[in-house]
Amino acid sequence: MTQSAIRARELGNLLRTRRERLQPSDVGLPPGVRRRTRGLRREEVAQLAAISSTYYTVLEQGRDVRPSRQVLDALATALRLDGAERAHIHELIHGAPPAQVSAVETLPPALVALVDRLDPCPAYVTGRCWDVLASNRAARVLWTDWPARPARDRNLLWWMFTDPEARDVMADWPAEASALLGRFRTAAARHPGDPAFNALLERLHTASPVVRQWWPQHPVTPLGSGTKRLRHPVLGELELHHVVLQLADDPEQKLVTFTAGDRDQARIAELLA
Repeated sequence: MTQSAIRARELGNLLRTRRERLQPSDVGLPPGVRRRTRGLRREEVAQLAAISSTYYTVLEQGRDVRPSRQVLDALATALRLDGAERAHIHELIHGAPPAQVSAVETLPPALVALVDRLDPCPAYVTGRCWDVLASNRAARVLWTDWPARPARDRNLLWWMFTDPEARDVMADWPAEASALLGRFRTAAARHPGDPAFNALLERLHTASPVVRQWWPQHPVTPLGSGTKRLRHPVLGELELHHVVLQLADDPEQKLVTFTAGDRDQARIAELLA
């Protein structure tokens, strides 16, 4: 399957899921009678976007066509897509082709040293598929001991969805897991056909009923900073503010740093000492 066909199928999947989550009242349409379709009808979306029903059906079926940016904007408005979803459909169809990447990701030694120096502020670096490529002691104490895990399991998604420990550590596990899967989907759209993404997704589908349930809903989440709540057996519940920095040499690699309040930061330092 060509990359354009993969992208078209992804677009069709997103259009369908977003159509099904809307009700006529959400977009100012009368409910009608004898409605058997979940959510809006295809012809209703086409009407709202000012395109033909036939063309919309072709798009939702994932046929290998290339809608214009104007059509994508009209569909985004009709389906009430948020900013991340709107950007995602444009990137699916009109994004630049992905650069060739090495199968093995490496980090500059200076970056690894920087991560270590950030202790007692937790920090780690993830690769394009959310493999944890470096982590400091604070991150290993609060999340999991990444270097001690088998090499293919040093991955945030794998840990989040297959390790029961993750549900104990992440106080807001459903929201955190859903957001992580959405960020993975957004990244995967930039690498259609990438064997690393496909292999990880296949493993996750095999191992996690949650991924099998959530993936067809087409989650899309932008990369960004924010707040996380973690639980630790000694420190209790911690609220950490995190910043995500993309590396200039490889924007798919992300340095994530965390800070807690003064009291909790001091307790983390004491635990490490």
